[in-house]
Amino acid sequence: MVSSAIRHVVIVGGGSAGWLTAAVLASSLETQERGGARVTLVESPDVPTIGVGEGTWPTMRDTLRAAGLSESAFFRECDAAFKQGSRFNGWVTGAADDVYFHPFVLPQGWGDADLAGRWLERHSHVPFADMASYQPHLCVQGRAPKQAMTPEFAAVANYGYHLDAGKFGSFLKKHCLEQLGVHFVPDHVTGIASHDNGDIAALHTKAHGALAGDLFVDCSGMQSLLLGQHYGVPFLSQRGVLFNDSALAVQVPYANEHDPIASQTSSTAQAAGWIWDIGLPARRGIGHVYSSAHTSDEQAELALRAYIRATGGPGDIPPPRKLSFHPGYREQFWHRNCVAIGLSAGFIEPLEASALAMVELSAAMLADEMPVTRAQMDISARRFNETFTYRWERVIDFLKLHYVLSRREDSDYWRDNRRSETIPQRLADMLALWTHRPPSRHDFSRIQEVFPAASYQYILYGMGFRPEPGLARRPRVGESDGDTADGFFRQAADLTRRMLPALPDNRALIAHIVRHGLPKH
Repeated sequence: MVSSAIRHVVIVGGGSAGWLTAAVLASSLETQERGGARVTLVESPDVPTIGVGEGTWPTMRDTLRAAGLSESAFFRECDAAFKQGSRFNGWVTGAADDVYFHPFVLPQGWGDADLAGRWLERHSHVPFADMASYQPHLCVQGRAPKQAMTPEFAAVANYGYHLDAGKFGSFLKKHCLEQLGVHFVPDHVTGIASHDNGDIAALHTKAHGALAGDLFVDCSGMQSLLLGQHYGVPFLSQRGVLFNDSALAVQVPYANEHDPIASQTSSTAQAAGWIWDIGLPARRGIGHVYSSAHTSDEQAELALRAYIRATGGPGDIPPPRKLSFHPGYREQFWHRNCVAIGLSAGFIEPLEASALAMVELSAAMLADEMPVTRAQMDISARRFNETFTYRWERVIDFLKLHYVLSRREDSDYWRDNRRSETIPQRLADMLALWTHRPPSRHDFSRIQEVFPAASYQYILYGMGFRPEPGLARRPRVGESDGDTADGFFRQAADLTRRMLPALPDNRALIAHIVRHGLPKH
């Protein structure tokens, strides 16, 4: 007999996805101690976590704060650093001066003037992000996004984090067990028992027997133990749209302990992929993401080693860790009484650091939609599936945008990425519209978009996209005129002049946080 009340949520799998989901649920729901639901996480000691996702969005600040975590402790325990956006090197033409930024700060005056139109008309000799935002200049100068007296999680400039993924999982685990009342079962799942109606009734474990629950969250990684293997929910491959399916990752020491810590993720284009470079206080995390159909592992490793040498790293590095993945996502994410979050739901590629953000969004919606009874669950599942199908499609559109706009001709990889049959129809339609006008909020129908219109503008104009001459839409009556836009550009320049000397460098502020902490709100 299936219990009608949802009293016990069981999460399968730990790592960043499992423990972050546990933290969000346990801090959002009425827990067992207060007469509410119980949250249990079962994690096999025999299965290692992927542990590579080292970048977050600014949303992580609110997620950590809502879970009751300390930002100072987070910096100390997770080898964390600030992230203020992404820098793209060589994506347009591959030339030495081919650089642009996707900052986390919105353009100055966003929504109050036709910034893109004025920039295209008068200022297009200056990179759009450099003109419309102060944040690229903070990144170039290695400035932190806040001051030592700025309270925890508050910002002078919007920021997310770079972090050690393995340490982050352990940090979340400790908080879940000590502060949030999450029950932990360190065991290996050996089988699944079902109710007559097809719901999961219990998990069979090696040492703890049957573990019953009312709702099961699949955070088992790419094996997708519950949603994929048990329920057989189809996987929708995106390999025909986004080609990357392999990565080589390595940890690289700084030349000396005082080297600057980059304030952004650097993404440097290669002949058959791109290289990420993430600065943490103790090391750099560097990896080459590539298409196995366009290059070999040996060639990819040579490119990785050449990049490390060219950027001041040691000539001799340990053998990089090889990761293989199939870009795509599940046809459904919530089936019966099982929800997949993290790699079990899907993975595309690390560009723009969407993986942890999708975990945050999934866990938050699950907490908001948590059904009280089994009868309500199918309604919640339909809403969840509709929302995340939309979100995965928008992630794919946004990532593909980076490749479609490239003008590189040095390899089949870049030429293949521009083939019309590899471009999602919705993105093709948007590009056709943007030939005549800038992206706007009307192009994106959801209140909580994965990537807002401002992000599309940063990528479009950073990649050199321009409306067709003479065809750009003239502003409607009532829109802010060019003088108003110029005023916002002057504001951005003035903020740059004032913030650069007022903000500390990254390494100095991080060292201060580790030693002294940040003020509490």
